[in-house]
Amino acid sequence: MKLSQFKFNLPQNLIAQHPTENREDARMMVVHRDTGEIEHKYFKDILSYANAGDTFVINNTKVFPARLYGEKERTGAKIEVMLLRELDSESRLWDVLVDPARKIRIGNKLYFGENDDLVAEVIDNTTSRGRTLRFLFDGPHDEFKKVLMSLGKTPLPKEHGREVESCDVDDYQTVFASVEGSVAAPTAGMHFSKILMKKLLLADCNFAELTLHVSVGNFNPIEVEDLSKQRSFSEQMFVSQEACDIINKTVVDKKRLFVVGTTTLKALETIVMINGHVKPYDGWTNKFIFPPYEFSIGNALITNFHLPKSPMMMEVAAFAGYDLLMKAYKEAIKENYRFFTYGDAMLIL
Repeated sequence: MKLSQFKFNLPQNLIAQHPTENREDARMMVVHRDTGEIEHKYFKDILSYANAGDTFVINNTKVFPARLYGEKERTGAKIEVMLLRELDSESRLWDVLVDPARKIRIGNKLYFGENDDLVAEVIDNTTSRGRTLRFLFDGPHDEFKKVLMSLGKTPLPKEHGREVESCDVDDYQTVFASVEGSVAAPTAGMHFSKILMKKLLLADCNFAELTLHVSVGNFNPIEVEDLSKQRSFSEQMFVSQEACDIINKTVVDKKRLFVVGTTTLKALETIVMINGHVKPYDGWTNKFIFPPYEFSIGNALITNFHLPKSPMMMEVAAFAGYDLLMKAYKEAIKENYRFFTYGDAMLIL
C-alpha cells in the first residue's frame, strides 16, 4: 500500500491533551469485522465482551524519563537528548537521539542540570540524529542512574504540542507497567484501571504479560510512498514461558485472545509459530505490519485512535481491514472521539 492512503484530516482539537479522570471511563468504539457494524461504548463495557477463559495479552513495559535538556560546551547552545537505551553500564554508554543534530559532533561535551550536575561526551555518530554518549560520572551505577533519571522528563510525544506537566509522570504509564525501558507508552493499555482488571479476573479472564520496549521510531515520519520499502526500527522484547503457556491454552481452548495494543500485537506476530502457538523469546523485533497482512494469532485487538500516516494506524488497518478502518475513523471524527496518546479506545472483534 501507499503512504498517502493513510492520510486523513484530523482536527487538532480531537488530539486529547489529558486522559479521562478515570481510565476506564474513556469512550470505546467497537468495530465488528464480520458485519462492519460499529458500536459506541465506554471502555468499562469491555466486561460485556469478555467471557470466562478469555485472555488479555498486555505489554508491561515501563516508560522512563528519557528526555534531557542541556547545553553544548563553550557555545551554551540549547540541546535536547532523547535517551534510547543503555549500551554499557560500566562505561556509562547510551544510545541517544539529539536535537538539533547538526550542532552535535564527536568530541563535544554536553552539560545537563542547572549546576551542570551531569556531563556527557559525544563519542560516535550512529544515524542522522543518533549519537553515542559517554556520561562522565564517578560513583556507583545506581547513583548514576538516580541522577540521570532525576534530570530526565517524561517523553510525551511532541505531537501533543504542549509542555510536559507533573501529572504526566503517572498519566503516561499503564497501571501494570513494571519493566523499565520504553521511551513511549503502550497507550492501549492505559485504559485499564486496577479495579477493572480485578473485575476481569473475577470473571475468570486471564492476563498474560510480555515486554516490548517501545521505540521513539514509532513517531518518526515515514518518508517513502511505497510502504514495502520502509526501513523498520528494532525494539527489544521478552516473552516468558509462563505467558506463552497462558496464551497457548487460550488458543487450544478456542477462547478469545484480546491483544492490548499494536506493540503487543507486533510482539505476538514475532513469536507465533506455524501451528498458531507462541514460544518464549528474548531478543529484538523489527516487524513492520501494514496491509495486506495475514495475522496468525489474536482474534480481538484493543487499540487507540492513531495519527494520520503513523505505523500504528497501518498495523490496525491490517487487522481491521483498510476500508473498515477508514470508515471507523470517519465515524470517530464525526462523533468527536479523542485521538492519540490520551485518547479513546477502539475494540476490533
